Amino acid sequence: MNNIIPHTFHIQRNDRAELKGHGSLVIWFTGLSGSGKSTLANRVEKKLFDLKYHTFSLDGDNIRRGLNKNLGFSREDRIENLRRIAEVARLFIESGNLVIASFISPLKKDRDLVRNIVGTGNFVEVFVNTPLEVCEKRDVKGLYKKARAGEIKNFTGIDAPYENPMSPDIEVKTDEEGVEEAAERIVVFLKNKLKLIENE
Repeated sequence: MNNIIPHTFHIQRNDRAELKGHGSLVIWFTGLSGSGKSTLANRVEKKLFDLKYHTFSLDGDNIRRGLNKNLGFSREDRIENLRRIAEVARLFIESGNLVIASFISPLKKDRDLVRNIVGTGNFVEVFVNTPLEVCEKRDVKGLYKKARAGEIKNFTGIDAPYENPMSPDIEVKTDEEGVEEAAERIVVFLKNKLKLIENE
């Protein structure tokens, strides 16, 4: 590491923000499998895109098919999976984008790892709080059924823990609030946060 010297570029994050007309953040959706994270994240991105914000989405299954296809689901590999995702998100922040990230990230220390890499001021935590029984009823991928049958080990919510965020920026209870209503609430929050950043 002693021989690695970061290059300083002429164009910086604030230059890109000025060009694009808005700041950049990571909007991190966390919740159980089947909670509705990806559906909600996708709707939020569409709303932001329609408002002319520059966005990019990072999603668990998509990342594991490419960048992280060499990682399994051991505790060590899950940590490395999130570390790499956080580093990618940080690069997208520097490029001036609003990063929409949807990952189970079950433990507080997992989410703290991401927060520390991207920077606390750049991190918006959205807790998609859906009861386990609702997630199991949805089970669009059939994962809960396999986990209950013992075919998948260390599955979050079944035989591996999920630690609810204690003070998320936004909490969405999908069994009480519709996708459209929740997405609009998140977009309003982001617009206000970006205004605060611009005024700092």
